[in-house]
Order: sequence, then structure tokens, then C-alpha cells
Amino acid sequence: MSLNKYISDVKVIDHNEQIVFSYLSNFENLSSYLNSGLIQKISQQIPQVKITDFQSDYDSCKFKITGMGLAEIKIVKRDPFKTIKVESSGSLPLSITFWIQLLPVNQYKTKMRLTLHAEMNMMIKMMADNKLAEGINQLAETLSNLPYK
Repeated sequence: MSLNKYISDVKVIDHNEQIVFSYLSNFENLSSYLNSGLIQKISQQIPQVKITDFQSDYDSCKFKITGMGLAEIKIVKRDPFKTIKVESSGSLPLSITFWIQLLPVNQYKTKMRLTLHAEMNMMIKMMADNKLAEGINQLAETLSNLPYK
């Protein structure tokens, strides 16, 4: 198993860091967004990946990935208005640690960057490396466009 690091481009969100942090640090907020069609879009873009049985609470979410098993991600650390640290568990053949980093630009804008550390064997890396590199930027783009309230 080797550790691979993926870093997104920096995105600017048109809300202050308190609003962004409060929204992203509660997985219940993401549940309605994911269940409203994002999961179907992922399945359409990557037909071999089918996500089902998505459930979430304040600290965690879990879902099944066809052919891979149960995935669970859990918020393990919140540094208010700065960082959210997420780790994976479940039966997937890789282990991830993920950070959402926030930096205020001014009272109305926040910069966001995502960092992903994925521990995986060489076979998984050969199949997933490019998709993870692209996916981290797609996820950053998606998170920057969420309906923050």
C-alpha cells in the first residue's frame, strides 16, 4: 500500500467562512443535495460505479458502491471556520483522509482547497489515480457551488 496525495485547485465561495464551515461540517446538509440527483449524475458519468443506500447524520455518511462494498466517511476533527478533517472506514480497498481547508478572503468570500490522502495498492492506483486527480477538482467545484445558507 502506498500513500498518494491529491490537492484541488483553490475555489472562491461567495459566502463568509462561518457559513461555509457550518454547512460543510454537517453531513446532513449534504444528504439532501446528494439524494436530489448528484448520485445519479455520478453513476451516469462513471457507469461502473453505482452508489446506493446513501445515509447520513451530523458526523458521518455511508453508502454502498456496487462491486466494492460499504463505504463510510466520518468527520474526525473540526477546527472552527478553518478545517474539516474526514476519514474513511468500511470495506473499500483503499483508505482515505480528506481535509477541507477554508481561508477568509473578506467578510463575504472564502477560499477553499481540498486535500486527499489515499492509501491504496498498486493495482487500485493504476485504475483510480487519474480519476482521483480529476475527481478532487470536480468535488471542489461542486462544493463551491452548493446552496450555502
